[in-house]
Amino acid sequence: MRNAFLEFEQPLAELEGKIEELRFVQADSAVDISEEISRLQTKSQTLAKEIYSKLTPWQTALVARHPQRPYTLDYVRELFTDFHELHGDRQFGDDKSIVGGMARFNGAPCMVIGHQKGRDTKERAMRNFGMPKPEGYRKALRLMRLAEKFNMPVFTFVDTPGAYPGIDAEARGQSEAIGHNIYAMSELKVPIISTIIGEGGSGGALAIAVADVVLMLQYSTYSVISPEGCASILWRSQDKAPDAAEVLGITAHRIKALGLIDKIISEPVGGAHRDPKQMAQLLRRGLVDSLRQCQGVKPADLVRTRFERVMSYGRFKETVQP
Repeated sequence: MRNAFLEFEQPLAELEGKIEELRFVQADSAVDISEEISRLQTKSQTLAKEIYSKLTPWQTALVARHPQRPYTLDYVRELFTDFHELHGDRQFGDDKSIVGGMARFNGAPCMVIGHQKGRDTKERAMRNFGMPKPEGYRKALRLMRLAEKFNMPVFTFVDTPGAYPGIDAEARGQSEAIGHNIYAMSELKVPIISTIIGEGGSGGALAIAVADVVLMLQYSTYSVISPEGCASILWRSQDKAPDAAEVLGITAHRIKALGLIDKIISEPVGGAHRDPKQMAQLLRRGLVDSLRQCQGVKPADLVRTRFERVMSYGRFKETVQP
C-alpha cells in the first residue's frame, strides 16, 4: 500500500515521489543509482524528523486520525496469540465498533478489548467509524466481568472520536452504559492496562480507559471533545478547530503533565503508520512493563488506587499552564 500523506507532509510526499521514480528507473535500466536513492532516503528521514519535531496540536490530531494508522486488530495480530473474538452483549446485539476476546500475551491468558475503525468505506460503515453504541460498551463490560471471573488481566485499546450520538443509541441508554462501565471498571479486581492508540474522544474513550496503567502513543490525542466540536460551540465555526486543539491541550505531553496518563510510548519517525511492526514492538515493551507493575498487587489495592485515579479526573492543577 502506498503511503498517504497529510497536507503538512507535502514536502515529504514530493521527496518520497522522487525516490519511487528513481526505483522505477533502476528496475528498468542497467544504471546503478542506488547511491542516489540511499542519499534521498536519508534526506527523507531527516525531513520527517524535522516536521514531526514541531507538530502543532491540530497536526497531531490529524496524525491520530491517519487512515493508515494501526487499529486494535492490527496490534492484536502483532502482540497477542490465540485470539478468539467474542461477540454480543447478551441484551441487544453485537456492536462491531468494539472488538474483544480472549488471547495470550507472552503465553499468559488475558482479555483484549478495543475500538475498531474501518479501512475502507464498507468496513467503516459496518464498524460505525469506531463510534460505539450502548451494546458495544455492554459487550466490553461483559468481557471484563469474564476476565475477572477467570483472573485474567485486561488490555484495552482506545481509538474513537466518541460514543455514537444517534437517537437510537440514546434510546438504548448510551450515557448509562458509559457511566456503568466507568463505575464497574473502577472496582474490577484484575489488572487493567489501557492504551490510547489514536483518538481518545470523550466518554466514548473513557468507558474502556479506566485502568491501573494508562499508556498513550506519542501522536495520539485524548480530549473531552473533538477540536471541531469545541470550535463549533465556542466560535460557531469548525474553521477554528486548530485554535480549539491548542486550547484543549489534547496531545500526549500535555495529558501526561495533567497526570491523566502514566507513560508516553514513542512512535517511529513519521508516526505509527509508517512502521506498524516497529510500533508494535515499542508498545509491547510498554505493556510488559505495565503488567509487571500490576502483578503481585492485591485486588483491594488495585481497586483503591484505580478508584482514586477516577476521582482525581478533572481536579484543577495549578502547575499546568494552558
